[in-house]
Amino acid sequence: MIAALRGEEAWLVGGSVRDGLLGRPVTDVDLAVAGDPERAARAIADEVGGPAFALSEAFGAWRVIDRRGGRLFDVSPLQGDTIEADLGERDFTINAMARPLDGGELIDPHRGRADLDARLLRVLGSRTYEADPLRPLRLGRLAAELGFAPDAQTERLTAAAAPRTTEASPERIFGELKRMLIAPGAVAGLELADRLGLVAAVLPELAALHGVEQSHFHHLDVYGHTLEVLKQQIELEDRLEELFGELAEPLHQLLDETFADDLTGMQALRFGALLHDIGKPATRGMRPDGRVTFIGHDAVGEEMIRSLCRRLRTSERLSRLLEGVTRHHLVLGFLVHERPLDRRTVYRYLKHTTPVEVEVTLLSCADRLATRGKNAEPAIAAHLELARELMAEALEWRAAGPPRPPVRGDELAGELGIEPGPELGRLLAELEEAAFAGEAGTREQALEVARRLRHNPHS
Repeated sequence: MIAALRGEEAWLVGGSVRDGLLGRPVTDVDLAVAGDPERAARAIADEVGGPAFALSEAFGAWRVIDRRGGRLFDVSPLQGDTIEADLGERDFTINAMARPLDGGELIDPHRGRADLDARLLRVLGSRTYEADPLRPLRLGRLAAELGFAPDAQTERLTAAAAPRTTEASPERIFGELKRMLIAPGAVAGLELADRLGLVAAVLPELAALHGVEQSHFHHLDVYGHTLEVLKQQIELEDRLEELFGELAEPLHQLLDETFADDLTGMQALRFGALLHDIGKPATRGMRPDGRVTFIGHDAVGEEMIRSLCRRLRTSERLSRLLEGVTRHHLVLGFLVHERPLDRRTVYRYLKHTTPVEVEVTLLSCADRLATRGKNAEPAIAAHLELARELMAEALEWRAAGPPRPPVRGDELAGELGIEPGPELGRLLAELEEAAFAGEAGTREQALEVARRLRHNPHS
C-alpha cells in the first residue's frame, strides 16, 4: 500500500482498519510504526509529494497531506513495546485492530471484529476514559457516523465519565461536535449523547431546553422541538428542488461551498437548527389568558450563541452566521400574515436579515415544518409559499447586493443644499428602499423623492 515503508515494522491501525472492514472510504490513514515516526512520515511525503509536519510533540505523531490523492496519513510511534500493547491503549474495541502493512492476518486482541459485525460500541475499560476526557464524546460521534450502539457497560462508564469531558480542549470538543452533527445519524448521536449526560457537559445551553413547555401551537417541549427542527433541516438538504423548484440549483451552489471551520454553509445550518431556540428558557413567560410566551428569545439567543462560540473557539464567521439566523429566525413567520408583500416590505426583510437572508429563509422552513400544534398544516403551507417568494429575492440580493440609488451622496447634497451628516444618510437610505420598490429608477425620480422626504420625513 505504501511503498516507502516496505520492510518497516508498521501497521494500519484504528479507524483505517475499521472503515476498511466496513467497506467505507479510507481517506484518513492511521499508521503505527516501531521505528522513527518522523523518518516514516518523511518517506511517505516523498512518495505522495506532500508536506510532512509534527502533529503531537507529546506522543511523537506526524502528519502527511496527500493533496493529489486527498488523503491524510497520521504516523505514530507504538504506544508500548508491541502492537498488542499499543492497541490496548485505544478507546473502543472496533478501533483496537491492526493490520501489518506488509501483509498478514488481522490483529484483534479485543474482539473488535465481532463487535463490528454486531454493530456494537464497546469501550476497552474505565481507564480508557481516564486517559483522555474527550473519549466519552467520541462515543456519540461514532454512533452518529456508524449507526452503532453501545453495550450496557459502556453506557454506564460513559455516563460516569461525561462530566470530565470539558477537561478536553475546546477545539477538540468542537471537532467532535462537528463530526457528530454532520454525520448521517446526527440526531441519533445527539440523543445518545444527551441521554448519557454528554450534552449537559459540553452544551449545557441545549440540555436546558428539556421540559420547557410551549404554547398550543407546539406539540413538543423546546428540546423536542429543537431536535425536530434539526431533523427537518437535514431533510431539507435533499428537498430543495421539491420546495424551491428552479431555485434549488443556485441554493446548492451557494450552501454546498465550504463556509467556515471546515463546514459547508448547509452543514453550518445544522448548528443553526440546533441552537436557534436556546434563549427560550431565560425568556419564558405567560400571558393572563394562560398562553406561554418567549418574548425576546431571539435576541437573548443571539447573545448566548456569541458566548457559546467563544467558549468552543469557533471562527468568527461561523459565530456571526449562527448569531444572525438565531436573531432573525422569527421574521419570515410574522410576514406570513401580511401577504401579499409589497416591494418595500420585501426590501425591509432583506435589509433586516442581511447578511444571513438566504440561510435564515431556509432555516425558518425547518422551524415551521417542525411546529405541528394547532392549525399546523395551513400555517406550514402559507409559510413555505412565502419562503419560496422571498428565497428568490434573497438569492438575487446575495448575488447583486441592495440597489444603488441613481444619485450619489455628493450630488444629492448639492441639489438639496445640505451638508454631509445624519440627514443625508437618512435620505440615501430612503432612496435605496425607493429604488428597490421601483419608485426611484431615474435621477429625476430620486431627487423628487428626496425633496418630498426632506420636507415631510414621515411621508
